[in-house]
Amino acid sequence: MTAESGNKVVLVYENRENSWTSILLQMLPWIIIIGGWFFLMSRMSRGAGGGAGGIMNVGKARAQVFDKENSKKVTFKDVAGLEEAKVEIMEIVDFLKNPDKYKSIGAKIPKGALLVGPPGTGKTLLAKAVAGEANVPFLSISGSDFVEMFVGVGASRVRDLFEQAKQKAPCILFIDEIDAIGRARGKNAGFSGNDERENTLNQLLTEMDGFQTNTGVIVLAATNRVDILDKALMRAGRFDRQIEVGLPDVKEREEIFDVHLRPLKLDPELDRTFLAKQTPGFSGADIANVCNEAALIAARHNKKYVSREDFLAAIDRIIGGLERKNKIISDEEKRVIAYHEAGHATVSWILENASPLIKVTIIPRGKSLGAAWYLPEERQITTREQMMDELAAMLGGRVSEQINFGEVSTGALNDLERATKMAYAMVAYYGMSEKVGTISYYDSTGQSDMALTKPYSELTAQQIDAEAKNTIAEAYAMAAEVLRSHADGLKELAELLLEREVVFTEDVERIFGKRKKDILRERKEAEQKALAERKAASGDAEEAAGKKEVAPAESRKDEEKISGTAASAVSDGKSSAETPEV
Repeated sequence: MTAESGNKVVLVYENRENSWTSILLQMLPWIIIIGGWFFLMSRMSRGAGGGAGGIMNVGKARAQVFDKENSKKVTFKDVAGLEEAKVEIMEIVDFLKNPDKYKSIGAKIPKGALLVGPPGTGKTLLAKAVAGEANVPFLSISGSDFVEMFVGVGASRVRDLFEQAKQKAPCILFIDEIDAIGRARGKNAGFSGNDERENTLNQLLTEMDGFQTNTGVIVLAATNRVDILDKALMRAGRFDRQIEVGLPDVKEREEIFDVHLRPLKLDPELDRTFLAKQTPGFSGADIANVCNEAALIAARHNKKYVSREDFLAAIDRIIGGLERKNKIISDEEKRVIAYHEAGHATVSWILENASPLIKVTIIPRGKSLGAAWYLPEERQITTREQMMDELAAMLGGRVSEQINFGEVSTGALNDLERATKMAYAMVAYYGMSEKVGTISYYDSTGQSDMALTKPYSELTAQQIDAEAKNTIAEAYAMAAEVLRSHADGLKELAELLLEREVVFTEDVERIFGKRKKDILRERKEAEQKALAERKAASGDAEEAAGKKEVAPAESRKDEEKISGTAASAVSDGKSSAETPEV
């Protein structure tokens, strides 16, 4: 309408709202907040081990169950070495298989066994073999699975784990890396690190041997830090046995090599005994790494099989690191390194009790600029004379620099570090010092690491420092005497190193002659061989003489037998002739 018509137009404004839209707009922030909270909780529960059940199952244990129907299982045949450990473990397995044999004489099954040993020695592998051999359920869990940010979750998982084990009894429960929850509890509550971990440990102690006993549940655990475990956890009734799983000896290393060399294409002339002798102190995991590294090196050089040289290169790679032939080293530095390593090689070759030398190299490898490779003897005890020879060999590089160049360098850092540690160990641990006396301050429990004070006075500390310094000075003088008396050989070896970069045992033997220890060993072997030959010859002579004595005796028996037969025949004839006919 227009204004000319004279009619008034009334405009009325009305606000109409959609009730559902307003409700949704008001609730949308709360929906987003609640949904995000549920999403975060579900993600956290899955990440923390809650499983498919979400946040409500965060207290459930994530134990893996192995049964006898599993096709891919490890048996004791797959575990090389560890004969003593396998005997004790197999006894537990045999108890589960044949319980009547033990129960008939009143024996009880051990409640737990603790596998103790350095890393890589096969503790977890041994537990897998138990799972493969036992005809009972096997539950496996890691100690870190009990650690959680929520209060009470660790103890709840321990209860749930043992509840699962009770339902499957008789069964074996394996806890790997138990030191994650079994660390010794602190005596001072104000300095306790983690109350949640202690609550988890308390629950574990209760479940293993508390008011309610767990009949038919055997607990196996593995750790390489037995010194920090709680004493209550290690007592009899919880872990009745501690099974030592140590580093393998030369025979066990050969068996381990046989296991890991099966899938490799090898040189037919490869000597496994040689490989075992070249890897002293190696664990089972180290040997597996050597075999794999050797196969990689052979494939890198397009070889059809893995040879002895590949294994030696792999051992060098693992011990010393990767070769760095492109590292820029000046001629003067190279000369210092050559005389340094030649000093090590000379002292270790001349001194009787030092470790036998394998090779010397001035090729940079890892963090080292050169290295002397030794083959240490596998001995159980070491005398002071042997340790002094080892100390002198360690200091041979520094002494060689001082004698030949009149100055010292930073290249002996690692040598000085090892020598200092050994000298302090001789004085403070092994009681090899006259002034300090036959006293040992070594703490096998590991509690001294947490102590704020030392177990000896300041005066004793000064004596230990002085005696360690005197010990190193004595070894330094021994090395200096050897190098001065064999200066020509030292120079020849250093120049040969500069020329070839790698020198082996044969070259060192050509320069200095055979080692005194090798000469004594060959002489002893020759004497033993001659003695065995003499015994064999005397045994053959006695056997021949015995045969000669037996032959006349047998002939006399035959003659007596023949004469006796004839006599009987004569007597029979005589009697028959004298007998009247009827």
